[in-house]
Amino acid sequence: MGVAKEVLHGAEARSRMLVGVNRIADAVAVTMGPKGRNVVIEQSFGSPKVTKDGVTVAKAIDLPDKMQNVGAALIKQVASKTNDIAGDGTTTSTVLARAIFREGCKAVAAGMNPMDLKRGIDAAVKLVMEELKTRAQAISTAQEIQQVATIAANGDKTIGSLIAEAFEKVGKDGTITVSDGKTMDHQLEVVEGMQFNRGYISPYFITNNKTQSVDFENPLILVHEKKISSIQSILPVLEYVVKLQRPLLIVAEDVDGEALATLVVNKLRGGLKVCAVKAPGFGDNRKAQMQDIATVCGCEVISEETGTKLSEDFDPALLGSCKSVSVKKDDTIVLDGAGAREEIDERCETLRDAIDNTSSEYEKDKLKE
Repeated sequence: MGVAKEVLHGAEARSRMLVGVNRIADAVAVTMGPKGRNVVIEQSFGSPKVTKDGVTVAKAIDLPDKMQNVGAALIKQVASKTNDIAGDGTTTSTVLARAIFREGCKAVAAGMNPMDLKRGIDAAVKLVMEELKTRAQAISTAQEIQQVATIAANGDKTIGSLIAEAFEKVGKDGTITVSDGKTMDHQLEVVEGMQFNRGYISPYFITNNKTQSVDFENPLILVHEKKISSIQSILPVLEYVVKLQRPLLIVAEDVDGEALATLVVNKLRGGLKVCAVKAPGFGDNRKAQMQDIATVCGCEVISEETGTKLSEDFDPALLGSCKSVSVKKDDTIVLDGAGAREEIDERCETLRDAIDNTSSEYEKDKLKE
């Protein structure tokens, strides 16, 4: 038997929803701007949470009255959508949404047609957006970035300075990630090169027991689109690597079976410095990331599309190289790849165009990786 639903229409429904909108907007509005106040949120477990983030406050509120809660849910949706798209401005969007809903209720009560009201709001939004674009001020200097970052970090000047320093070092096209540290101090680590979130397939490849990592200098790099199960399929590559006495990094969909066992045995016997890593991503995204790796390292992606078989058509030019590589359990860092600067710049430009032309936030995030 289903749960009974309360059905309301007209002014009564709008009035009850407006109460919910006002209650959640009042709680969120106090956090607005650089001088906004903090909000203390009760937690089911542990100590209360203190925050100045509008969307966090909004998501924490549930009202006992179901119809009021519907109004509150509308505001939560506005705050969450703004947070997903812009990452900030959730309090401002909440205040604007409340004003639109409140004034809309007044207009409808006075006899205005709701669809005419909606068309008027759309027209006003278009005009406001155009005006905002003319007034927008682009930030470029380290000081301006620091000021914006400090406000976003709840007035913490140390965090603001660190973010400004990070932007100064990696540039506007660089990637900045934030993770929990294991020390009391904030740390800024700059990775010059390429990093992807895949580590060694087997711990037997480890060369540095202290750091639990595989560290190679001047390695050759093989990028293979498919799974490698037979050692025969890459035997010419191994023979070439042994002849040059250089380390080898293999990036493939997977390496298993006979191929993995042979690589591990040869590494343990000291006859071959090698490490196998699974390619990052899935599906088409994996192909794109493998192409990125190949471009940075100056090699070709061995794939069915090109028709290249290493066992029959091996050419040393198919391999890439870099100054050094460090592979850990969950990530790989390639430094100073041998790829041509022009090709790398061209690939970056292609990715920028793809980011500009897609409307999917998921696709944008994947392309930025």
